[in-house]
Amino acid sequence: MNQNRQYFGQNEEEIEIMPIVPLTEDEMSDDEKKALPKDLIVLPLRNMVLYPNVVIPITVSREKSIKALQEAEKTGKHIGVISQTDAKSENPGYADINKIGTVAQIIRQIKMPDGSLTVFMRGRLRFKVNEWLQDEPFFKADVTYLEDTIPAMDNEFAAMIATVRDMAEQIMRKSSNVPPEASIVLKNIENISFLNHFIASNLNCDTKDKQALLEENNFTKRTEDLLRLLQVELQHVELKNKISDKTRGELDKQQRDYFLNQQMKAIKDELGGDSNDREVKDLQKRAEGKNGVKQQKKCLQKELKSLSVCTHLHLIIQPFITISTYYSIFHGKNIQKIFMILKRQEKY
Repeated sequence: MNQNRQYFGQNEEEIEIMPIVPLTEDEMSDDEKKALPKDLIVLPLRNMVLYPNVVIPITVSREKSIKALQEAEKTGKHIGVISQTDAKSENPGYADINKIGTVAQIIRQIKMPDGSLTVFMRGRLRFKVNEWLQDEPFFKADVTYLEDTIPAMDNEFAAMIATVRDMAEQIMRKSSNVPPEASIVLKNIENISFLNHFIASNLNCDTKDKQALLEENNFTKRTEDLLRLLQVELQHVELKNKISDKTRGELDKQQRDYFLNQQMKAIKDELGGDSNDREVKDLQKRAEGKNGVKQQKKCLQKELKSLSVCTHLHLIIQPFITISTYYSIFHGKNIQKIFMILKRQEKY
């Protein structure tokens, strides 16, 4: 479930969305269902799917959407919410809107200084578009309302629901940006339908996957599909945490090495520089003036270069030849002896 959306993540229309737990998980009564309009005002939304009983705030800026909300406010405060098939479309047509959505109850509208509307709405019941009636000045459609039939709570279905709840809790525990209140909310949801819908609305998955869940009429199959999406999300969170921990460990080591090297540099500066470094440079200068065969001098220069690198890295060079040994050899002016010593050193 997405760590930057809603509780586990964040979807958007021209909006920021965070599901809010409703005051009650009760389903609509038969009288309330009968009162729903058959010709429903429709509000297309980008990149989000509204589920029954889930409460969300959305901020709407498109002129057609604002007119739809204003009209719905006057005529019973019910509006159909459907996700767009093409989220990039600023002016969607019938072909750019899905056929199954959720009728929502408008709880409150707030007019913003920039002219947009922030609307709190609660999903109530799924519906299917039978026929589009108009697209100006807003969308309206002839609809059929769809009801969920919850299967009998046998052992298999009970285990499936328990697994859905458990996996959602695991994702929340392992997600760094999920507030602790989310876990408390999840544990206190008793309505099975709302449990599935609340978790589905917070999934970090493609809008098409969320729409497919909404369109599935078989509640058991919908729960199985939700479980598969949760498994993918859990694997994603675990992998993300693994990579983050590994990166953090590597970064800590780099910071430690940098700090120690800075300390070493400060100490050397206080002591007037690195004596080993000066000695190596002196040896290199001396070697340039020595007589000897080309192969011997080439070997000596190579080993002195390696010695210089090691002293810059603050490494202890054993069983490599030491600086004092170089001095004694140079003082003896025996280039053949130097070559023989270097030949005896193991390569490293």
